[in-house]
Amino acid sequence: VQLQASGGGLVQAGGSLRLSCAASGNIFRFNIMGWYRQAPGKQREAVAGITNGGITNYTDSVKGRFTISRDNARNTVYLQMSSLKPEDTGVYYCALVVTTRAYWGQGTLVTVSS
Repeated sequence: VQLQASGGGLVQAGGSLRLSCAASGNIFRFNIMGWYRQAPGKQREAVAGITNGGITNYTDSVKGRFTISRDNARNTVYLQMSSLKPEDTGVYYCALVVTTRAYWGQGTLVTVSS
């Protein structure tokens, strides 16, 4: 399984970005796709996740600002980020979890300037 993320960049506070992550390979139908991020000097944290059935979950700091979605036919997960804040800055990683195994994308940098 391989994951390819894209969509990061530099944006001013209050702006928006959309991240995409396409998975390829032998993907089990029942899985969870999600986004994690790692800010400079901090540990990686979970941002949002979505099951193949469309059930979503968000960390409190992004609720109401970020929206995760997926296209099962394309094995692609999206993260629409709005009202971005400087504290959203970091490397964003997509992940695909199947039972107890996790696959990771290469990360895409999001920088929010104040």
